[in-house]
Amino acid sequence: MKLNRSIVVCLIVLAAAAVPAVAQETESAVPELTAFHEVIYPIWHTAYPDKDIAMLKSLVPQVNELAAKVFAAQLPGILRDKQAKYDAGLAEFRKSVEAYNAAAKGADDKAMLDAAEVLHAKYEMLVRILRPVLKEMDDFHKVLYVVFHKDLPDKKWDNIRAAAPELKAKAEAVTLAKLSTRLEPKAEMFKAAAAELVKAASALAAIDPKAEGGAIEQAVLKLHTRYQDLEKIFD
Repeated sequence: MKLNRSIVVCLIVLAAAAVPAVAQETESAVPELTAFHEVIYPIWHTAYPDKDIAMLKSLVPQVNELAAKVFAAQLPGILRDKQAKYDAGLAEFRKSVEAYNAAAKGADDKAMLDAAEVLHAKYEMLVRILRPVLKEMDDFHKVLYVVFHKDLPDKKWDNIRAAAPELKAKAEAVTLAKLSTRLEPKAEMFKAAAAELVKAASALAAIDPKAEGGAIEQAVLKLHTRYQDLEKIFD
């Protein structure tokens, strides 16, 4: 009896530990990249406009410390589709950090200012690669990620059935999202793709409770494809 109780306790502990792990996987952010803003802010908003070369050079240690953490950081699971783009952007960011260091060792003020400008640009580019286009799309993707990458491979059909109504609701929320002025030219394509997303989510939610796994799998795969189609509009 004591053995069984110990097993139950272990299972509860393991389940509790898995919750934050899944939560981290579904967050579209890299904390180390966000933290680099602590140094890029004074570089870009104070030292660069004031042409304060001494300040730019004094920030080299902080640039290197925070950049090293960015280089070592891993993307969360939900951003795995952006890995190739992120790696390319990270390589450019690394070059800009190296150029900043090189400029700081020299006596060319213009080279130092140019290096600061490039560092800022490459950092912003890296941030944009990961930043969700729309909050509503990110909210939908967080649920889809668990269904597609966790429940589907493990054939947890009941979990998928339980998530279907939420996927439908979040897909409908996507159709109501407002595009920024920059994205407005893509409004018609977005509207059409969002409608297809809702259609696929509705199909999943409408599957017969007695349906076999194959039908659920096909519905999830179609929904995932429709989400990818939506994302491609903003690539």
